[in-house]
Amino acid sequence: MAERKILAGHAVRRLRRREGLTQAAMAEMLAISPSYLNLVEKNQRPLSAALLVKLAETFDFDPRALAAGEPGGGAAAIRRRLADPLFADLEIDRNEVEEWLAGAPGGAEAFARAFDRMGLATGTDGTAAAADSIAEVRREIERWRGHFADLDAVAETLADELRLGAGDLYGAIAERLRVKHQLTIRILPVDVMPDLLRRTDLHARQLQLSETLDPASRTFAAAYQLAQIEAREDIEALVRGAGIGDRAGERLYRRYLTSYFAAAVMMPYARFLRACEATGYDLELLQRRFGAGFEQVAHRLTTLQRVGARGLPFFMVRIDRAGQASKRFSGASASPMTESDSRCPLWRVHHAFDRPGELTVQLVELEDGARWLTLSRTVTPQGRQYGSVRAQFAVGLGLAADLATGLAAVRGIDLKGEATPIGLGCRACGRSACPQRSAPPAGRALLINERERGVSAFTFGGD
Repeated sequence: MAERKILAGHAVRRLRRREGLTQAAMAEMLAISPSYLNLVEKNQRPLSAALLVKLAETFDFDPRALAAGEPGGGAAAIRRRLADPLFADLEIDRNEVEEWLAGAPGGAEAFARAFDRMGLATGTDGTAAAADSIAEVRREIERWRGHFADLDAVAETLADELRLGAGDLYGAIAERLRVKHQLTIRILPVDVMPDLLRRTDLHARQLQLSETLDPASRTFAAAYQLAQIEAREDIEALVRGAGIGDRAGERLYRRYLTSYFAAAVMMPYARFLRACEATGYDLELLQRRFGAGFEQVAHRLTTLQRVGARGLPFFMVRIDRAGQASKRFSGASASPMTESDSRCPLWRVHHAFDRPGELTVQLVELEDGARWLTLSRTVTPQGRQYGSVRAQFAVGLGLAADLATGLAAVRGIDLKGEATPIGLGCRACGRSACPQRSAPPAGRALLINERERGVSAFTFGGD
């Protein structure tokens, strides 16, 4: 961050208001003049390295959160929205976007919200409402940067209690459910539960699990049931605080928080973070040590943002073969790779389907020069196979390349070496010589020269 100018007045202003401080009071705490702080908040002065350090020391301010807190997700996210054909004739360039964010951050945020809602409103037969609910829940998760400190603390205490009772976590949870809550676990054959993986039968006082669940999924299902009972008040407090507008969204958020708690019981924060640091975030070792699946570990890595004990800021996406994302968690990474609805075919998360179960490691570079180390692998959801079709997804993990030096997965890889140039989908990508291009970038004039044929089928004008 020290190598480039950082204009993040909106983030500083939000921090000051959160702390209930006047500009004069905050300036005194930071040992700068009120006039200088005023210029910083107006984006007329960049944040210096010294001021970043002072903010971090005084207010536990994480510099990695700067981009995440930008109006509308930042300049890149605003440009992606402006790439919509609706704005093609306006030819808004990058400098105009930067000036807009600096001069009217509130207006940029309002535009982003209105555009997102307008985009969702084009659905029919309830699809718009469903998409809106999912987007609202995702925004709430990202507002917390993927980390729910209170849930983690309660889950960690519970995990310690369970460890005292038995070395086998699944057995310990089953015993606690039986003794403390009068619920027994019963494994049922697939023909009895053909379309269900888990069901709570309160009349029979049973948690019924499908025989198709593997050990990690059985443990998670048992921990989920325990979360519904013992973490109910903590979860409900978060749901009420979110103020989600519709019942479906509220239930979706509650389910997410319950799953978060279950994963935190399986992978207690302090022990999991120590294991990450000791193994170089070795995904296979973490799976075995905590009895978890690859996707469970990958998601947990995006949540390690406890104050005073932060892990590396990973992001995660889960896609199908058509490139559609069913999970996107940016955590504290501030990566635009989770925001885009399209993905670049040169990103090898797509190639993971050709090598099921194998980890694919790739160094990529976005148009703005940001370099990311990505790890991709296929996962197969639990459940029976229908006909000849078994569901399969690819999970992609990512981390800023300059933070990835200690990872077990990058041994022998030069993180400063050649990286694959990728974009955020063809319509948002301005790379002119890409042989994989499927469409010209939105908002650029298409140029046709009948006497020449370039590497790409589409030639276009500049910004």
